[in-house]
Amino acid sequence: MQVSQFNYLLPQDLIAQEPLPDRAASRLLHLDRVAARWSDREFLEFPDLLRPDDLVVFNNTKVFPARLFGRRSGANAQPLSPHNPASREFLKGEVEVLLTRQVSSQPNEWECLVRPGRKIGLGERLFFGDQDQLHAEVTARGPFGERRIRFASVGDFFGLLERLGHVPLPPYIKRADSREDRERYQTIYAQERGSVAAPTAGLHFTPEILHRIKQRGIEIAEITLHVGLGTFQPLHAEKVEENKLHSEPYQISGATAEKINRALETKRRVVAVGTTTVRALEHSARITGQIQAGHSAADIFIYPGYEFRVIGALLTNFHLPQSSLLMLVCAFAGTQTVLQAYRHAVEQKYRFYSYGDCMFVE
Repeated sequence: MQVSQFNYLLPQDLIAQEPLPDRAASRLLHLDRVAARWSDREFLEFPDLLRPDDLVVFNNTKVFPARLFGRRSGANAQPLSPHNPASREFLKGEVEVLLTRQVSSQPNEWECLVRPGRKIGLGERLFFGDQDQLHAEVTARGPFGERRIRFASVGDFFGLLERLGHVPLPPYIKRADSREDRERYQTIYAQERGSVAAPTAGLHFTPEILHRIKQRGIEIAEITLHVGLGTFQPLHAEKVEENKLHSEPYQISGATAEKINRALETKRRVVAVGTTTVRALEHSARITGQIQAGHSAADIFIYPGYEFRVIGALLTNFHLPQSSLLMLVCAFAGTQTVLQAYRHAVEQKYRFYSYGDCMFVE
């Protein structure tokens, strides 16, 4: 199976650059995967599309300001301005770092992506903040240009990140992050800090939408999967089966595992809010068919041919061409059906990607 089979044409003006004023004002493409039919709806209708005995599972991870702008050792340059960093050249000594996963807390080591990648070598020191409040040393290099850096000890590392860091907006959003993004690139139910990208299917929910779901007596549950490097890295091999994804840590509580297993035993439908929820649940159930409580790391790559053990319906945003997330949706609903639905969404000018519209697949 070729990665190129999962391509589609998307006009650049359909890539949402800003969130809508109202979270719940998004459009929703309702896809019946069995009948291979779809209809145009509004996200406000989502609670009414659920069955009374559904179990809806959310990912409550919280995005932290993981993008840092600074300078390299020996450079006199001011820290790189965050304004449209992807569209400009780096001046001498400027550096951009995207923290993707904390490897250890003592010492404080992180995996990260760096720009300009080719110039930042092992042993180099990086400084962040007008007064160099944070500084780190590059300690290792990965096969695809990733780095591992070790921060010097500070009193409140995450407090400094909140002050110095920027919202890690995806590269297809061609603008600097804003104060509004601190709130809007975050689900309203986010609790557990650790993600460098939002579980975007959850961005549409408001307290009113959640209230309507609960009013109908529909059961809900939460897991935590921290979105990491896999979100930013493209697939490198041309054959789908030859690719491997970075693992992403997740946690499932005993109460959530019990809820989901009870739903599976009684043939009730488990509705996943987002592909990150799918990855956590399907990884957890991959051996026994039941959800296991506790901590783990999802390295599962779901593409067509995969047999789903847990998920019965999926709410998801629209994903990039030839991406692992698009392949997951195709595995769930059928490649041709999904690509035809995407073409319809393009024709109807749906808004795409993180701040875009969504699709409910059942």
